[in-house]
Amino acid sequence: MIAAAVLAQVLTPRELMARTAASMDLQKIIPQNFGTWTLVPSISPVTPTEPEGYVQPDRFSAKIYSQEVARGYSDGRGNIVMLLVAYGPVQNYRLKSHRPEICYTANGFRVSDKYKSQISYRDGAEPIKLTRLTTQRETRLEPVSYWMRVGNDIATGPVESQIIRLKYGLHGMIPDGALVRVSTIGLSPEASFALQDKFIRDLLAAIPPEELKFFIGTPG
Repeated sequence: MIAAAVLAQVLTPRELMARTAASMDLQKIIPQNFGTWTLVPSISPVTPTEPEGYVQPDRFSAKIYSQEVARGYSDGRGNIVMLLVAYGPVQNYRLKSHRPEICYTANGFRVSDKYKSQISYRDGAEPIKLTRLTTQRETRLEPVSYWMRVGNDIATGPVESQIIRLKYGLHGMIPDGALVRVSTIGLSPEASFALQDKFIRDLLAAIPPEELKFFIGTPG
């Protein structure tokens, strides 16, 4: 029992990866206008509406401020893409309630047609793994694409996130996390996902290279 207790103490993660992102300001890093996209202030994405929907803070969560950016963008052709980026210093803090399967369901949407995909955002770069799904509330059809960064890795769901967290834990690290979600209204799922892919490529191309790691981790 003593040996087990000592081993548990040794293997307890202690180093918070979030310290490297502490000075970031997502409101400034994510541009309001880029490519053909312009900010539409009157449009806001779906976000958790109930305070109790958030994961409760733990002893690490107060050390570094968590951030959230929710915006709508127009491509100038009448199409709107909604973007939500949520950040947590500990991978599950303020992120669990933002996962579309939870967030949209809590807001009265039905979630269906979930599947994994990927997007090539730049020539020669490793594709980003992501999850696609369709949400609907009454006549509002809203296809969604999202991915989660856990530490330096990309996860497409909670199981994969947990595996990655355990990997970092074995090295004494507590990974931070970010969720990137885009959605559209008024288009078929096929057309929506094509538009979302263009938006993602244009957005990542507009992010300063030194800040890109925050969104896509370290591929490979």
